Amino acid sequence: LQAGDSKREQFRRYLEKSGVLDTLTKVLVALYEEPEKPNSALDFLKHHLGASAPENPEIEALRLEVAEMKEKYEALLEENKKLKTKVKVY
Repeated sequence: LQAGDSKREQFRRYLEKSGVLDTLTKVLVALYEEPEKPNSALDFLKHHLGASAPENPEIEALRLEVAEMKEKYEALLEENKKLKTKVKVY
């Protein structure tokens, strides 16, 4: 019984030292303080835990690329619309 308690205590200290306990506590407090509870508490936790994780530079680069592609797409749609109007294609 003593060895199990010791392992639990070591694990608890590890979680505390690494910031896991603090992060989980903050997310749970945020959920508690939500005036309107979300339908899925698990999705809320996943979203908030993912938001607190350090951003992968590769993911950020992909987000920027997607944003640029969306802008180009919108510009091309507008250009297409104008060209169709000019040649009267519907």
